[in-house]
Amino acid sequence: MAGMTLEQLRIFVAVAEHLHFTRAAEELYITQPAVSAAIQSLEQEYRVKLFHRIGRHIEIAEAGKLLKVEARKILDQVALTERGLRELNNLQRGELKLGASLTIGNYWLPSKISDFKSQYPGISVDCTLANAETICVGTAMGQFDLGLVEGDVKPSLQTTLEYEIMGSDRLQIVVGKTHPWFERGEIYLTELTQTPWVMREHGSGTQQRFEEALENWGINLNELNVILVFNSGEMAKAAIENGVGATGISELMVKKELQLGTLRAIRVIDNRDKRGISVEIVRPFFKLKHRQRFQTALSKTFEQTLISSLLDDTHKSSSMSVN
Repeated sequence: MAGMTLEQLRIFVAVAEHLHFTRAAEELYITQPAVSAAIQSLEQEYRVKLFHRIGRHIEIAEAGKLLKVEARKILDQVALTERGLRELNNLQRGELKLGASLTIGNYWLPSKISDFKSQYPGISVDCTLANAETICVGTAMGQFDLGLVEGDVKPSLQTTLEYEIMGSDRLQIVVGKTHPWFERGEIYLTELTQTPWVMREHGSGTQQRFEEALENWGINLNELNVILVFNSGEMAKAAIENGVGATGISELMVKKELQLGTLRAIRVIDNRDKRGISVEIVRPFFKLKHRQRFQTALSKTFEQTLISSLLDDTHKSSSMSVN
């Protein structure tokens, strides 16, 4: 028995994904007869039907469905192994695949990537930005070497993903110049239900943390007058600057606007008891990785960059507290 080859598996997967011999051949830069020969060889070797030929079209058979799943796993593992071997040359070349939620990817992560690139200029960093839920799922599916999110990991993914805190920020409740809270600068907790709100979409780490804070304060989300929902913090910020209600947003995103005075962060006083203390929304940034997938040397090295950055930030905070 000759056994199947990696080339046959690559050809099979291309046909299975396109359900078309010619398109598979074009993708792989080989001839259509070579594709047909590879599929025919597999079918003869294992005495199974991988595809049903129906006129000029093909459909994947049951044996083909099984092979597609397993072939994809094998090819993914081969790709990871190849990357690992390339990286053995003192991390002089290779590719790091990151997934980051929007706030982290736009405001917190770039400086970390820059530090990493200054040490390893030959490394290519491919960073995908999406909401926290999408990044969690993508990391669990192996799309990213590491994921970075500000939302919690769903219980259904916690057995698949290993996660730890790599930083944090605060959510600020902010309003624009025309909002009645702008001149006051602070409100009571019970006043949160007395203004229109701009929110982030479901699946956003920002929205998740804001809803948790409301729950802790004894406020049901349904009590708020939500007039707009955006899938971007920048869109929410722009709406608030134009005088549309209030929003809960990362302080990283509004640092410049707060300095310029186009937005104002509102201090919230808990008036449920006599102490009248102010309340804050602090949220952690989580680093995610798959518990079982092979971790490349690049991924481990970037993790160390994040850990070093966290230690530096902690040291700076301690020094400022002492001073």
